[in-house]
Amino acid sequence: MEQLTSWFSESAILSLTSYAVTFCKNILAAILIYLVGKWIIGKIIKLADTLMAKKAVEASLRSFLGSIIKVSLWLILIIAIVSILGIETSSFVALFAGAGMAIGMAMSGTLGNFAGGVMILLFKPYKVGDYIIAQGYEGSVKEIQIFNTVLVTLDNKTIFIPNGGLSTGSLVNVTKQPYRRVDVNFDFAYGTDYEEVRKAIAEIQAACPEIIKEPIDGEPVAAPWQGLANLGESGVTIATRSWCKSTDYFVVAGYMNYNVYQKLRNSGFMFPFNKLDVTIQK
Repeated sequence: MEQLTSWFSESAILSLTSYAVTFCKNILAAILIYLVGKWIIGKIIKLADTLMAKKAVEASLRSFLGSIIKVSLWLILIIAIVSILGIETSSFVALFAGAGMAIGMAMSGTLGNFAGGVMILLFKPYKVGDYIIAQGYEGSVKEIQIFNTVLVTLDNKTIFIPNGGLSTGSLVNVTKQPYRRVDVNFDFAYGTDYEEVRKAIAEIQAACPEIIKEPIDGEPVAAPWQGLANLGESGVTIATRSWCKSTDYFVVAGYMNYNVYQKLRNSGFMFPFNKLDVTIQK
């Protein structure tokens, strides 16, 4: 009996000693993995931030992506350390996967807007200061946020448009190109001397400082043009084409409308308008 008790005691001591040695080894390995992993994570985050800075990624997006990379790497490191300590990791992985799926389903629209914001900030179909037309709205881009783009209209209203629709739908960037063509048409009554009107309009175009007078190499810019565009029901239509800088578009359009009306009206030219003749029979 004493021999059996002694054998059990020795076996227990050996088992405990073996377990303690293995546990200490795992602890040391876990500490080593933690230190090495922490160093690697720091290097990866620094490298990712440097690459995004070279690509001129927006500061807000850079910070957000840096946080995502940091959290993801730390989760991987924690799972690795837990595995080294001998703890079953499949439950942790299943828990993270289930939580990710639940959050994704609950925030599908928000995540879509976030993904759209990332795409916009990366590929830059427009930037702050551009004038865009999208989703039934138009205005100057005041701010590009992670989930929304903020527009300011010409009458100073603020519009928030979700980035999901902006990244997947059609969008017109009015100020993306440096130059724009201003198309303005004018109607005159039948019997108007076309050549006189054309010359008067050409003089108005030549006097406008914002209108580009000569073609520019490498750009689709042409000299000002005037031409007979249409013979309508109550008059003729003379079309004008004027090139200018994109920022001067509304200035040129307003200049043409005002000066053509003022100059030609004072010169005796008639602008047609719809008339209704009523005949009363006795």
